[in-house]
Amino acid sequence: MYLGIDLGTSEVKLLLLDGEGHIVGTAGSALTLSSPEPLWSEQNPADWWRATGDAVSKLRAAHPAEFAAVRAIGLSGQMHGAVLLGEADSVLRPAILWNDGRSHAECAELTAAAPRLHDIAGNLAMPGFTAPKLLWVKKHEPEVFERVESVLLPKDWLRLQLCGDKVSDPSDAAGTLWLDAARRDWSDELLAACGLTRAQMPRLVEANQPSGILKPELAKAWGLGPEVVIAGGAGDNAASAIGIGATQPGDGFISLGTSGVLFVVNDRYRPNPASAVHAFCHALPQRWHQMSVMLSAASCFKWFCNLVGADEVTLLAELSANDSAVNAPLFLPYLAGERTPHNDPFASGVFHGLKAQTTRADCTYAVLEGVAFGLADGLDALRAAGTEVHQLSLVGGGSRSHFWAQLIADALKVDIVLHTGSEAGGALGAARLGWLACLGPGGDVEAVCTRPPVAALFSPDPQRHARLAPRLARFRDLYQRLRGA
Repeated sequence: MYLGIDLGTSEVKLLLLDGEGHIVGTAGSALTLSSPEPLWSEQNPADWWRATGDAVSKLRAAHPAEFAAVRAIGLSGQMHGAVLLGEADSVLRPAILWNDGRSHAECAELTAAAPRLHDIAGNLAMPGFTAPKLLWVKKHEPEVFERVESVLLPKDWLRLQLCGDKVSDPSDAAGTLWLDAARRDWSDELLAACGLTRAQMPRLVEANQPSGILKPELAKAWGLGPEVVIAGGAGDNAASAIGIGATQPGDGFISLGTSGVLFVVNDRYRPNPASAVHAFCHALPQRWHQMSVMLSAASCFKWFCNLVGADEVTLLAELSANDSAVNAPLFLPYLAGERTPHNDPFASGVFHGLKAQTTRADCTYAVLEGVAFGLADGLDALRAAGTEVHQLSLVGGGSRSHFWAQLIADALKVDIVLHTGSEAGGALGAARLGWLACLGPGGDVEAVCTRPPVAALFSPDPQRHARLAPRLARFRDLYQRLRGA
């Protein structure tokens, strides 16, 4: 048995995988965000650990015999978060998260201080990345910065609790702007630009390699054996790729979770920061990937549900008998700023074109369409960076809606594939990485990282694509007209 732990933004999710690759069970525990100032997004790492323990209790109670047979644990987690540790590994302040926009000024400072940043890290400096966050702390909380002995990413702080070791992997570390992505190693040059050194960074191992052994006291408390391996693990998107079987060049998927990600595997390092496309290491050795990221995706739908006081099922049911594409307003889905292609932390959400006749179903449709259009922008950026795709798997919580899947297929003009268990996302990939860590260097990646069975295929409808094209043009024009307003 293999356990995957996925530290998301809204939930810690656990998944139990057997030796045949079948999902035995899952469990989760919710998390909340704190936003004490505009553009800020923080969480207390202690809440991650409490949620992990809660999810372990649920999974163990539901599958006691299978849980007791766990041989390895793999980790997946939200990327870019800055967990600052001081003496005795004490947490110095709340973790600054991936969707935090406070460090926009520091991005320009980092770019000036590290002229080779784009070549080495393969990405533009954006507020979501870890390095600008540390420059912000250095400037605004100097007493905290002076006490920093280690900087860990969220999943790697969980690892510290699990096995006592400070370790990361190239896929997650690539999202800090401190990694030489081609060499898959820390860059002393980029660290120095932030007033940091290699000594403050975790040791790096590949995602499918062992990184440590579960602490004896935890193994005993959880009813596990004495030699449970902790795999290197991966950033959430690379882990989702492992879960969906996206391991070969050209394989790709869309993750429709809190954020919206379009991910395509490459066989070499192919940076193109001019398009605000991310070039990161994949969760397998000698693999990289390109990625477009929108900061609010399924979270837009959740926000709208809360706004109108209805659940997702109810709102989607209203759409089934009401095709709102003709009369719907436009929706800009920038509830937390935007990355690809705008790199604009100040972009905001907008409903445009409301009328007295506008219905709740019209607005529901607009939200789903706005997210689809944001993904279309991301696909265009990937194409400008030399990547072409014709089929994409769909994972994440948003993949539960067939209406949304078809709308994305129509907007992007690509086949969208749903897989059985696709909602497992990073947790399944994490469990598979734990499995590979047990197998050692000779482990058969292709045998472990199979594609889950196809549950549904959504092919683009040419007529609907043609109908969406002018709305997409107006969507793009609206952002440009409002930028900076």
